[in-house]
Amino acid sequence: MTRAENGEVGTQIFTVPNALSAVRLVLVPVFLVLLARGDDAFALLVLAFSSLTDLLDGFIARRFHSVTRLGQLLDPAADRLYIFAALIGLAWRDLVPWWIVLIVVGRDFFMLVLGVVLANAGFGPLPVHQLGKIATFCLFYALPMIMLGQAFPDVAWWSLPVGWAFGLWGVVLYWWAGIIYAGETIRVIRIPRGVVPVQSDTLGT
Repeated sequence: MTRAENGEVGTQIFTVPNALSAVRLVLVPVFLVLLARGDDAFALLVLAFSSLTDLLDGFIARRFHSVTRLGQLLDPAADRLYIFAALIGLAWRDLVPWWIVLIVVGRDFFMLVLGVVLANAGFGPLPVHQLGKIATFCLFYALPMIMLGQAFPDVAWWSLPVGWAFGLWGVVLYWWAGIIYAGETIRVIRIPRGVVPVQSDTLGT
């Protein structure tokens, strides 16, 4: 039985799932430029294509036992970059207030600080919390709904309220998860080194 079949994470770099993740990352600036220019329909197409590649690379990684450490880092990084790009593009056009951008970016900076604190204490990143996943889902769903209302005004009457509802909930849950991570960080760094290792490849979402 191979390492991947045994449920272990591989260290390969050149795999099909990683290549698909790289495509997603390359398309981030394209998505941002289209959105900032007001080409919402084309921006949505890029986002839809990116989402399909995300589903495909996850399926391939699980089906053919090719989950890698690099892939575990690239996937959440791509999700965050698309969220940032959507927020910046919409804020640039005054469709989203800049304070929401600052809140979301500030939370990720807060998580980065927690990661540095953990590393200095000799621990790895914290395991992903379910609330962080839900918050990311809300934001990832909300922004395309707002874009949809801009691209197709006929559906704006329902897509914009739904988008804003998910977006505001996403922001609240995003910081709520961050506070939970902060509490876990305080708890973990009080543990003597070598007693309970923290095993994870990402610092939450």
